[in-house]
Parts: sequence; C-alpha cells; structure tokens
Amino acid sequence: MPPTDNHGSFLNRISIRRSQVVNMDVNHEQELEELELFQKHVSDRFIQLLPPQSREDTQPGDGDTPETLLSIAWLRKLLDVYLCCESEFKAVLIIGRDASHFTKPPLDRLLPEHLDRTVKALDICNAITHGIELIRHWQRLAQIAVEALEQRPIVEGHVRRAKRALNTLLTSMAADHDKEQNMNVGKSAERMWSIGRRGSGGNPPPTVNHTRRISVSRSLSLSFSKSWSASKQIQAMSTNLIAPRGGDSTGLTLPVYLMSSVLVLVMWTLVAAVPCQERAGPSTHFQLPRHLVWTHPMIVLQEKIGDEWKKEKKGTAGLLAEIQVIEKVAQSLVEFADGFEFPVSVEKAEEVAGLVTELSEICGMLDVGLGPLQLQVRELFHRMVRSRAEVLDVMDAVGKINPNVLY
Repeated sequence: MPPTDNHGSFLNRISIRRSQVVNMDVNHEQELEELELFQKHVSDRFIQLLPPQSREDTQPGDGDTPETLLSIAWLRKLLDVYLCCESEFKAVLIIGRDASHFTKPPLDRLLPEHLDRTVKALDICNAITHGIELIRHWQRLAQIAVEALEQRPIVEGHVRRAKRALNTLLTSMAADHDKEQNMNVGKSAERMWSIGRRGSGGNPPPTVNHTRRISVSRSLSLSFSKSWSASKQIQAMSTNLIAPRGGDSTGLTLPVYLMSSVLVLVMWTLVAAVPCQERAGPSTHFQLPRHLVWTHPMIVLQEKIGDEWKKEKKGTAGLLAEIQVIEKVAQSLVEFADGFEFPVSVEKAEEVAGLVTELSEICGMLDVGLGPLQLQVRELFHRMVRSRAEVLDVMDAVGKINPNVLY
C-alpha cells in the first residue's frame, strides 16, 4: 500500500480521536452545567420557604403574602418543593446517563443507601397520614366547643358541653403517644380502635363519648409496632449522610447526596409539625455542611424550626401552626369555663366571642387544608415508590442490584 495511504489512515485516526476527546469535553461541561443548575434550583426553592425576614430577595412592598412557617399551606409548599427537586434529580441521575456509572464506587454504595432512606421515608409518610387523622379528631372537638359557645345567651349547659370537649382536646394533645397511651388505654383502646375503623362490623360499646374520643385519639398509632419511632427513623435516615469530598463533589455523587439531604430534611420537618409516634423532636439536628451553596437556606430553615420547637415546650402536639393556635385558644376558653358565672358580663362575653371566632376560623382552615395535605402526602408516597422502582430497574439493567436493597 502506498505511503500516502498509511499517512491518510493515521491522520483519520487522529481526527477521530480528537473528535472523541472534544465530545467528551463537551459532555463533561454539559454534565457540570446540569449539576450546577440542579444545585441552584434546589437553593432557590428552599429560599422561597424561608420567612421574609430570613430572605435576601424580599423587597419592601412585595405583594405576595408569605405562608406562616409550619402552617398547612407552608407544608404543602414544602412538599411541592420536594416533588420538584425529586423530578429534576431523576432527570440528572438517569436521563442520558451511562448506567455503568452505577456499578462504580462510590455510587454502588450511595445509591442503595439512598433507596434505603426512601423506604424509611415511606414509613414516615404513613405515620404522618395517621397524624393528620388525629388532627381531624382535634378539629371535631374544637368545633363542638365553638357550636356550644356560639349560643346566646351563654348558659351553664353550653359551657359544660364546651368544657368537656376542650378538656378532651387538651388531654389528647398532651398525651404521650408512644408510652403512656399503652399504659392508660391498654387493650380496651385497641378494641375501640378496631371497631371504630371503617368497614368494621360492630358498634362502639356504650360508654361516655368524651372518654371514647380520648381512647380513639390515643390509639391512632397502634397500627405501628410499639417499638417504631419517628425520631429513630429520622436518625437512621441521617446515618452515613456524608458530604462528598474531592473529585466526588463534581460527579453524580453530589446530586445523590443532595437529594438524600432534601429527603431527610422534609421528613424531619413533617415529623416536627405533625403528631407522630415516638417523636423526640428536632432537638437533635442532622448536620449539613455550610460550605455548599445549596445548604444555606436549608440550614436556616432547620434553625428556625428548632427555635419553634424550643419555644413551644418541645411541641408535644406538633408544631403545626394551626395546632398551636387551637391549643392556646382552648386553654383560654377552659379558664373562662372554670370561672363561669351566669349572667356573663358584656366585657367577658366580647372576649369569649373573639376567642370563639378565632377558634372557628382555625377549624375552617383545617377543614379546607387537611384533605389536600393528606392527598399530597399520599402523592409523595407513590412518587417515591415509582422513582425507587425506576432506579432499581436501571441498576438491574447493569446487573448491580445490591442484595441489601429492599424491594
């Protein structure tokens, strides 16, 4: 073969290799750009969850009325943030990626750990659903008090009825839902819970209504194992949640760590807001590194919720803003009932009317908001199940399913 042909073949090979290198560089740059955008989007979304005084982008005279921290509206916004982050994470992790990356360290370890956190998050979603049902029960008790105290004139019978409902409400809120409930209620509570469920064939045994309500509210968590603990679940999810270092901080390791951090923070917040079984509360923070830009708003949010926890006596009933209002108003109305004398003075009647109006408004907000919140928690549950299955499918395709990963 002529020398010129060899020379041309050599140049062609060099050209192809250069083209491959250029393509690799372009793909790498595109990958880095996607990762940077993902981090920025996560940061921007969590900034929008911060109270106005904690946000640098808030301008005087902004028309939007921000949601109260830890209110139902705010929690729904938090879940929207998670769902958006999760969708983008899945796109960054899977779409257009070489699945063989999942077989290489450290992803071969980090992905199974992330999937395991998802399984624990599913349990927390179930606990939150039960907690929302408990809040509905509190709402019904508060509504009984509202209807009794809206009567005019207020007579002793109305006050007694309201006081019974409010005492039941406050007792239920103060109950220790993980240990004392089993001691105080025992097997009778389990029987009442089982016959009170939809679809059961029996009627509640003849007993005092408010006593039965306490038993039902205390037994909401009996569907979980007595050893199950929301706080331990959060602690287990945060185990081995370590920020990537060195070269790992620029690869797919970073979005996996980021999404795991978002998942733990969202579950941690839900447990703080909604009454759950064995919820020691957010007094023990999982640590987020401060050197990453996207962690700053999450750390601020974590600190704000921790402050609320300390302020509200460890939030035995949950830090949900609406619950806090119900508890305070109920305590004030019980004090009024304890010192009730007929006829009620004009000044006292006006004071009580204001409290009743406030309690009625909160009951209305719960009536409107709890249903959509519960549906959103259910959507979160199913989304995590689907996403987990998709990641497992990719891992299966490259024959790298960790035997420790639960299906």
